[in-house]
Amino acid sequence: MTATTAEGREKARRWWSIWVVGGVDHDAVLRQIAEDSGWSGRYAFLIVVSAAISLLGLLMPSVAVLIGAMLLSPLMMPIIGLGFGIATLDTREIRRAAIALVAGAAIAVALSVVLVSLSPIQTITSEIAGRTRPTLFDLLVALLSAVAGAYALIRGRGGTVVGVAIAIALMPPLAVVGFGIATLNWTVFSGSLLLFLTNAITIALTAALVARVYGFGSHLSPQHTGWQLMLFVVALGVLSVPLGTGLRQIAFEAVAQRQVRDTIRDRFPDASRLGQLDIDYAATPIRVRAVVLTPTLDPEADRVLVADLQNRLGRRIDLHVDQLRVDPGAGGVEAAQIARAAVTTPDPDREQQRALADLALIAGNDGSRAEADPATRTLRATAAPLPGLGMAGYRALEARAQRTLTAWQVQLSPPADAPLPAIPIDAGVIDSGALDAAAWGSARLGRAIAVDGGTAGQRRAVAAGIVARGGTAAAGSAGGTLRLGWAAAT
Repeated sequence: MTATTAEGREKARRWWSIWVVGGVDHDAVLRQIAEDSGWSGRYAFLIVVSAAISLLGLLMPSVAVLIGAMLLSPLMMPIIGLGFGIATLDTREIRRAAIALVAGAAIAVALSVVLVSLSPIQTITSEIAGRTRPTLFDLLVALLSAVAGAYALIRGRGGTVVGVAIAIALMPPLAVVGFGIATLNWTVFSGSLLLFLTNAITIALTAALVARVYGFGSHLSPQHTGWQLMLFVVALGVLSVPLGTGLRQIAFEAVAQRQVRDTIRDRFPDASRLGQLDIDYAATPIRVRAVVLTPTLDPEADRVLVADLQNRLGRRIDLHVDQLRVDPGAGGVEAAQIARAAVTTPDPDREQQRALADLALIAGNDGSRAEADPATRTLRATAAPLPGLGMAGYRALEARAQRTLTAWQVQLSPPADAPLPAIPIDAGVIDSGALDAAAWGSARLGRAIAVDGGTAGQRRAVAAGIVARGGTAAAGSAGGTLRLGWAAAT
């Protein structure tokens, strides 16, 4: 049995050596790699162009522009050259390819830092964020793509390298590294640098492994081969530690988001709607903020949901659900308004952008009617009409916004057609809450209120109460019950 197995292995080795390895022009492949893997003026020019195009694609953001930068892929050949140098233990080729790779990467990062510093747009776009959290999947993509790239070069199928370059995307992570340096964002810098190193190291070592399989470095001893295999395994093992951690965190976040959403929905009646959900996994404890439109308010919701979610997720939770009471017959209009609030106009200041997004969420609009004054730390917005919500409700929305955005002074204006509150009088005492809401609406909209009906003394007392609270009001005409209305513009 042993002799038969050994004979079969020998036949397979001979077949591979004659029909596969024997059909490869090793000298021609090494000459091509030597020509393209070193430093040259053409290489430097492609680095500059590719880095600039990559950065524009990241800031716009545009996948089509990024693909254009990936097609140039000037860094691919130095990395492949480094891999073949390792396979043949050619120290001269290793040195040439490494110098070209390091110099090209440095130019790309430096150019990105300069361009980002000069750019009026320094917002983290979806394309930038997508390159700051590498996982084991990125390592597998780089490994398989390197196999395809090395095979294409060995077999003279250069067109395949184009697809490999798009799959690996070496230049965009370097542009994100420059973005992180320019904006002093350690999370962006470290995540994108890890992605680039993962791609570069995996490509080089995998290319070396494929080259050895195809007969490159056949003059090396078994000890050399063993050291090469050990280098490959150790390097990929070291990279797998942070990448595996990142993959576990992403998997946790996906599960947590689904469980948080389902738990909040189950707590409220079927007629309720979850308008928006914001989870900050980086905070300790995990910060959860949600807006629920519900026909009935639940004062115990936060306490019960925190206990339930901590039990399910095994993590500490800081949760607050902003409950808005709405007419259950209003349909899905209000939910759509809240959902549109998640889209905000990009702003160079990340803190200001987040504050505007939070205010737009609470105001129930898309952020187009929200503005910030950084000098006075004031946010202003106009609330979208919400069915069943009166002036007191919009004033409560402003109070909620102020509690959420403690670093800003919030001024939330009600819709122009928001109804003024009724003015109940019990045993000669005017309801102060109604006066507060009316005065607030008058001040926010800059409009005067006419107090009509009731007795002359009641009209004067109500008008004086509104004025004392910061609004503008005057006694109007007699007749009917006491009521408030907007005074005609003069």
